[in-house]
Amino acid sequence: MKNEFNDIINQQSMIGRSLGMYLISTEDEQYDGRIITFNGKKHVFFSSCSYLGLDVHPALKKASIEAVEKFGVNLSSSRATVSLGLYEELENLLGQIFNKPVYVSPSTTLGHLASIPTLMEKDDAIIMDQQVHNSVKTAVQLLKAEGIYTEIIKHNRMDMLETRIQILRQNHKRVWYMADSVYSMFGDSAPFSKISELLNTYEEFHFYVDDAHGMSWAGKNGNGYALSKMDWHPKMLMATSLGKGFGSGGGALIFNDENQRNLIRSCSGPSIFSGPLQPAVLGAAIASAKLHLTDEIDNLQDSLFEKMFYFIETAKRYNLPLVSHELTPIFYLATGKKEISYKISSFLLKEGFFGMTTVFPAVPMKNSGMRVTVTNHLTLDDIDGLLSRFAEILPLALKEEGSSMDEIYEAFNMFKPQQKENIMPIERRKIA
Repeated sequence: MKNEFNDIINQQSMIGRSLGMYLISTEDEQYDGRIITFNGKKHVFFSSCSYLGLDVHPALKKASIEAVEKFGVNLSSSRATVSLGLYEELENLLGQIFNKPVYVSPSTTLGHLASIPTLMEKDDAIIMDQQVHNSVKTAVQLLKAEGIYTEIIKHNRMDMLETRIQILRQNHKRVWYMADSVYSMFGDSAPFSKISELLNTYEEFHFYVDDAHGMSWAGKNGNGYALSKMDWHPKMLMATSLGKGFGSGGGALIFNDENQRNLIRSCSGPSIFSGPLQPAVLGAAIASAKLHLTDEIDNLQDSLFEKMFYFIETAKRYNLPLVSHELTPIFYLATGKKEISYKISSFLLKEGFFGMTTVFPAVPMKNSGMRVTVTNHLTLDDIDGLLSRFAEILPLALKEEGSSMDEIYEAFNMFKPQQKENIMPIERRKIA
């Protein structure tokens, strides 16, 4: 079965690669965050997760260079033995952002692998949201060998979650719910108000949230989307990314107290056996953390919110099938059939736009589409250009594949909006 599944993934990858959509290497001599060049053509980049544009911020680049000049390329030692003092500086700054103890991990994935197997106990039960990130599911898999009960429930179904809490609390000391704050494919979010209510209702209920795609662009001092929607709860743990909105690299684990943090430092496999972050990454992360503690973070957030709002309103004007209208920087333009997705993506590549073409098994068989991210690198004209051209090609691709908008709405269980008069595509102009 595993080989068959790998064959399906490889087949889809090869098709996408032949169309210039997957496994791409850029050809740019310099990167500015907005444009990437491949196959000899420039494309506006709608697949970056550097939401605030900090990946090319002068302060981060300068700090990265200075760290290399001072400390070399790498201090090759396990953190269990020796680590650069830059780690302590970074964790102290992140502690100011979150007002909680923070441990920096080599990546968010390794953070999950450090915290989940170490902090979960034999009497716990774990409930995962159907769409929680694969890195969380991977970490939870390690617990099955220890006999810890795990299950998956349908996406964002709080009625099902509460029922399962009521049942599992009878025989388990703690019942954990593991979810993303902002889901990486469709851009929708967890129902934080209901989760907070459940935390306050059931003593046994605990919450583990992956805020990788919510970091920096939301929350006070950029402390993330989750904490912009709910107060920190003593029965809550959080992991996040320093390699997306934060602009550098690595991950961070946020704890209730120093005892939890010290347990991860001393006992978790990734903390003992994985390699450290390089000085260049640590230097950039420190510069980013300092920026987060200034008013500049508010200006960057405001700029991105304008673009996110503009994307949603423009998609509505063009009657496009946007899966989620939540104000996050991740958007999913639904196509249904994979053949439609390939045709639209091929057209957009020729027009100078690159977004992530998504087909099975990344999404369910009938849920193909284009995943688009909005960053501060992009302009409003870029957004208009992408969406107007998507609106231009969509009806043609649907007709050629014998599909319809009704079929898309049915496949995604989406509410069909009241039809508006179509907007004519904007006048063509050179984008890249």
